[in-house]
Amino acid sequence: MGLLDLIIPRKTFSHGGIHPAEHKELTAGLPIRRLPFAPELAVLLSQHRGAPAVPIVKVGQEVVRGEPIARAAGFVSVPMHAPATGVVRAIEPCATAEGPKAEAIVIEVYQAAPQQVLYDGVVDVETLTPDEIVMAVQEAGLVGLGGAAFPSHVKMKPPKGKQVEIVVVNGCECEPYLTCDHRVMLEKTDQLLRGVRIAMKATGVSRAMIGVEDNKLDAVAAIQAKLPAAGGITVHAIETKYPQGAEKMLIESLLGRQVPPGGLPADVGVAVFNVGTLAQMGELLPRGRGLIERVVTVSGPGVQRPGNYLVPIGTPLRFVLDHVGAKPTANEVILGGPMMGMSVASVDVPITKAVSGIVVYERDDADQKHRFVFPCIKCARCVEACPMHLNPSMLGELARKRQYETMEQQYSLNDCFECGCCAYVCPSNIPLTQYFRIAKAINREQKVEAAKAEKK
Repeated sequence: MGLLDLIIPRKTFSHGGIHPAEHKELTAGLPIRRLPFAPELAVLLSQHRGAPAVPIVKVGQEVVRGEPIARAAGFVSVPMHAPATGVVRAIEPCATAEGPKAEAIVIEVYQAAPQQVLYDGVVDVETLTPDEIVMAVQEAGLVGLGGAAFPSHVKMKPPKGKQVEIVVVNGCECEPYLTCDHRVMLEKTDQLLRGVRIAMKATGVSRAMIGVEDNKLDAVAAIQAKLPAAGGITVHAIETKYPQGAEKMLIESLLGRQVPPGGLPADVGVAVFNVGTLAQMGELLPRGRGLIERVVTVSGPGVQRPGNYLVPIGTPLRFVLDHVGAKPTANEVILGGPMMGMSVASVDVPITKAVSGIVVYERDDADQKHRFVFPCIKCARCVEACPMHLNPSMLGELARKRQYETMEQQYSLNDCFECGCCAYVCPSNIPLTQYFRIAKAINREQKVEAAKAEKK
């Protein structure tokens, strides 16, 4: 990238957004390193959107690394694979980051085993039909690795009446601290482009656009250097602005198209995939393998050895923190990024396919202070920051009064994707995003109860 590339205006979405401190310098220059295997791995059966997987192994059964251990329970579901060679110690409820326990397959790892992937086979992806690719992606257990964990194969089969005409590849990684996607674009460029071509074939499109924020121009250059001459795949540097990595924002930035309220990318002819997902797709499908590990950024002021680690699925969070040297003063751990991630109450939860980052804060960090909540002063900063053109101030007032149904029906609550921009800019420290999450959860529960009542 030349000087001109650094100063020209970049594309971005039209309204809102913020520029939080990035803190990416802690890990952006650190290559991906493999984390050792923990003595036990707990593979949750529900670590993706859709129906939980169904166990196909029994307690006491020996499994080899890469072997299927749970099957998909329908189309919107994915199977699970053994992250390590060992023996199934239990199939039991396990602690989760969300709070309630969930069923998991617990594997006692054979520490003396070489831990090679012994369950695989060569697949000629070039000869597969689009439907066969969709099936292979599901069998690989692939989900969105940007954090949403939506089954990837479902995105390849748009709803009836919808036509995908372009694949958009999300390499923005706009969350502070996180650099796992950045490193994947630099170190696994060939696998990424192979995955892009697979996604294009599955969706029947001839064009793909890779969007990368302009704080990662080295990744743009690495991809550009390996693009095919045909021109069907292009890479674009776009403005660094949070939440540029939200799929609706990225579609607007690259294509100028706006997904309608309550709509999906397919409504505007687009399918969106994360770079980490496609890199795994390009690596796993030709080998007939399943997803058993992922790259996770571990960072923050509470970590002695921050970095980008290849972590087996099911690894206990406590084991990861011990390995990277969590400081004695650490007092908050967030799975994901600080803007949209989830603070965990226990470090005994397992790493899932959705965990892109682990951010550790110390007891005396500035953002741990000044948490007093004050009344809304009607400054409208949240309205200016909201990328979805919502009125977070009004939604917050309605949430405080527990008028959750009004929030949804009159103020488009469900268009909020909980990016956290409103809470970030609020001078009164009102936890607006948390209010909206609670409101959505209560509305969902009420709908379920209403549906049950109608059946009686």
